[in-house]
Amino acid sequence: MEIQKEKYWQSSNEALSKETLEVLNEYLLSLKLANKAEATITKYRSVLERFFTDCALPIEEIASQDVLSWINEFTTDKKPKSVDLYLSTLSSFFQFCLEEDFIEHMIMKKRWRPKIPQSLPQYLTEREYAKVIIAAERLSLRDQSLVLFLFSSGCRRSEVANLKIEDVDMSRRTVKVRGKGSKIRHVHISEQCALILSDYLMTRSYEPTDPLFLGRYGGPLKSGGIYKVTTKLGRMVGLTKSLFPHCCRHTFATNMLAKGAELKFIADEMGHKDLNTTRVYARIPTEDMRIAYQNMMG
Repeated sequence: MEIQKEKYWQSSNEALSKETLEVLNEYLLSLKLANKAEATITKYRSVLERFFTDCALPIEEIASQDVLSWINEFTTDKKPKSVDLYLSTLSSFFQFCLEEDFIEHMIMKKRWRPKIPQSLPQYLTEREYAKVIIAAERLSLRDQSLVLFLFSSGCRRSEVANLKIEDVDMSRRTVKVRGKGSKIRHVHISEQCALILSDYLMTRSYEPTDPLFLGRYGGPLKSGGIYKVTTKLGRMVGLTKSLFPHCCRHTFATNMLAKGAELKFIADEMGHKDLNTTRVYARIPTEDMRIAYQNMMG
């Protein structure tokens, strides 16, 4: 298990032919060298292993109809987003094969991609946010500082789980974050978050390289632990929706937008490579935006 964890970019699936396995591992290595996230590479590997287990043809003999037949059969009753993931994975792989001359022409078709309606991010209203922040004062210093950190930085929970104490500059209230693909960015935290976080760190003896948030047994607080803290807080407040960590991230973005922050600034804080990813928040009619509109237009 340890070896597989370390080499998530390698497949050792015994159901695949030696030739297919070699090409697959070349592709997975290319993803790792391109700094793709571990979760992405692991997901792509799983999809491709399943495809080549079911479709045992040599890569150079696979035709468009072989892929389409597998997609139609394997994705029965699956959501459009899942279908899109499988198609994206196969498209990426066969594009690699084309560039490396393993195949002579592209066998994937753009028309296969399903149309996915763009859903609005789930976020807290102004009233819900106030209730959560007040309730968080009853939590431990670790949990309170964690919640404030999520709301004021807009970080993903995986990013928070990987933070070390040396990544935080309390005087500037900035944090060095390793985002998707190990890309470094600097985010900001609120004054209240910095104060509570300082109080939490004063309860510990630590080295600069220690995890910022500790778990129950002294190791880093992992993604699952962060999820438990936020969802438990949401239940404590009586929210009608789950307060998962990504909801905190969405709330950060909507709050910043309502206060007049530019999309480019929000995108930089959140680590969005494509500004169009951030533009979805502009479609959310927050209470602050409604009031601003009424003040201007009556």
